[in-house]
Amino acid sequence: MINTRVAVAEVIAQVLRGKSLSALLPEYASKVAEKDVGLFKELCFGTLRWYPAIELLLHELMQKPMREKEFEVQGLLACGLYQLMHTRIADHAAINETVAAVTKLKRPWAKGLVNAVLRNFLRQRGELETKLAKNPVFVRAHPQWLLDGLFSSWGSGVAIEVLGANNQQAPMTLRVNQLQGSRDKYLQQLNAANIEAQATQFSEQGICLQSATDVATLPGWASGAVSVQDEAAQLAPVLLELEASQHVLDACCAPGGKTCHILEAQPQLGKLVAVELESRRMPRVEENLQRLGLKANLVVGDASATADWWDGEPFQRILLDAPCSASGVIRRHPDIKLLRKSTDIVKLAEIQLQLVRSLWQCLEEGGILLYATCSVLPQENDQVIKEFLAETPAAELYNIDTAWGIKTDFGRQLFPMINGNDGFYYSRLRKTSQT
Repeated sequence: MINTRVAVAEVIAQVLRGKSLSALLPEYASKVAEKDVGLFKELCFGTLRWYPAIELLLHELMQKPMREKEFEVQGLLACGLYQLMHTRIADHAAINETVAAVTKLKRPWAKGLVNAVLRNFLRQRGELETKLAKNPVFVRAHPQWLLDGLFSSWGSGVAIEVLGANNQQAPMTLRVNQLQGSRDKYLQQLNAANIEAQATQFSEQGICLQSATDVATLPGWASGAVSVQDEAAQLAPVLLELEASQHVLDACCAPGGKTCHILEAQPQLGKLVAVELESRRMPRVEENLQRLGLKANLVVGDASATADWWDGEPFQRILLDAPCSASGVIRRHPDIKLLRKSTDIVKLAEIQLQLVRSLWQCLEEGGILLYATCSVLPQENDQVIKEFLAETPAAELYNIDTAWGIKTDFGRQLFPMINGNDGFYYSRLRKTSQT
């Protein structure tokens, strides 16, 4: 077992070096004492959530920035400031525990530094916050490029709401397996188990828990009664207009939530092919299918390289949940604030457009392609669809007439909501005559 704050410092350091939080959490969570796993996760998520603001404070409190080889000390300092700013941990306990972790981190030279920085912050807090009060990165705790993108795309009202939701903890949302029972019946089961929950606003299978809980405590979890899935992601099957005997493609399918939901929504499909580029992510898809008692044709491969996996038989429905900036799910992945750069958006938009172009060849005439991202940036959403439609005479926009999200020129955009859905985008295209 390792010290909780040491584990946090090492995770933050790895993120600063370019690794993702989701890849690091399982390994490090297994290294800390079981009773401290909750605190460990809170400190990781919280420190990364507020890191853009914390980094500015560290710049003010330190004479020079840390070198990359000492990012563990930087991570520990950031964790210390997070505790002082945003947790109910007593100041003296936060400082003492953080300073004590320096030795366990095997950086004894930094003990005085960490102690001085944290105590100086407490002494100068008011002055520092006043000095940084006009810096939007400090106030909103988001990188400047993302602030610029949100304000320019949606205006201050929407942008401020999105930023506020991003800085909150995400709700835990369930999807009831409609093959096993109704949402109303499952809500009754939750009530009997003293788990507070309510029906979601837009998804007919969705349930939002009052507070997150271990999935093992959920009624019927092991037998596939429910899955964990955000409400916005639950909207895909309805938009696909699934029918029996159809051949369906789920491109970029991991972790398999939508794959499973499609099979739950229409158990009499002719075929469901689920393609995923990263082989390391496919076991999760397999696990989800197995727990729910469902089957799909799983393919590890590049969805855009159709010659490598497609048998030439057209699909009537294609879901493309395209790789994106994940700017709509920052509250679930706060490391995005550190890992993403403005230049990534241009590259991602190119990948997204290429995926639509390639998969379009696999769609039957009259078929539907549903384009989805968990992004709130138009460059990855409307602009991709606009460019594709301009170059593809056989493609037409198939309107999404619904109450959720806001209508855009080429689809519908959902924004992250406190105690509600994540940020998500959908656009629906139909293939017309190719002559």
